[in-house]
Amino acid sequence: MSEITISKDGALGRITLNRPDALNAVTFDMVAAMSAALPAFAADDKVAMLVIDAAGDRAFCAGGDIVEIYAALKAGDPEVARAFWRAEYRLNAALFTFPKPVASFLQGFTMGGGVGVGCHASHRIVGASSQIAMPEVSIGLVPDVGGSLLLARAPGWVGEYLGVTATRMSAGDAIFAGFADYYIDEALWPDLIDRLVKTGDWEAIDRAATPRPASKIEAQLTDINTFFDGETMHDTVVQLEAATSDFAHASLEKIARNAPLAMAGAMELVHRARVRDRIEDALKQEFRFAYRLATQGDFQEGIRAAIIDKDRTPKWAHDAPGRPSAMEVAQMLFPLGPEELSLEGMI
Repeated sequence: MSEITISKDGALGRITLNRPDALNAVTFDMVAAMSAALPAFAADDKVAMLVIDAAGDRAFCAGGDIVEIYAALKAGDPEVARAFWRAEYRLNAALFTFPKPVASFLQGFTMGGGVGVGCHASHRIVGASSQIAMPEVSIGLVPDVGGSLLLARAPGWVGEYLGVTATRMSAGDAIFAGFADYYIDEALWPDLIDRLVKTGDWEAIDRAATPRPASKIEAQLTDINTFFDGETMHDTVVQLEAATSDFAHASLEKIARNAPLAMAGAMELVHRARVRDRIEDALKQEFRFAYRLATQGDFQEGIRAAIIDKDRTPKWAHDAPGRPSAMEVAQMLFPLGPEELSLEGMI
């Protein structure tokens, strides 16, 4: 069975992720297949729009497939991870700038690499089962796949909050935070896609949408803006530790699980993406950090603790959330010279 199905269907270009037993986690081959298909769909005048969906009801895409990456890192080879990120980020850029409407149907888990595939679309559809997150800091990585730009565009300091706590968003949260656009009953998705196949009329999505559900994150916006507006991760930790509210305590519990260097990097990446507000800048900054994390150690340790041994007790390089210095973070973001990410031809 193919990991991904790509076809022309009526007025649509169709991409269907097809690894439901693996929560549709994205492999290098799937990235390559999508990257090859996009230019053909863009050039075909009979393709009115693109639809990206996924098999199964548990996940649109729970992230990148990192088992092979872990094996390479453990063997002392960081280039497998770097090659995957280089190809994946180029795909993310192509999806972000695709010249025709793109509808993504985001059931179940949409996390990490799944956000890079589904949340750069022009018409992002969620339903009752949708759970969207950028959880990279929990495995020692930074929010990537262009996610730092999505986080930067969220209201207030919601981006910093989501990036360092790895909080999962409901459908209502995702629309509020700018990771999704439309709430549509999932039972209606097949008929809606059939209509798009026959007509290519992307405005049918607008007509099918209903008001978004309530958002817990929206209700917490005052607290989020109070505690996550610091210049550095250290500033945020100090503010949270000085507080006595339930929100502060819950946030500290989430932060305590995550890699300190990755959280410090996440906050800096969101700040930089907010200033530049360009997908190419966001991806290049993310790549610099990820490139160096491939040899820094936290990423390998995070995968081991969460996916391989599943002991949930990672040994991070820093022993406290606010410990990494500003210089350490800056060094992770220095230019890479000839190894810099190139997006030529994708933007």
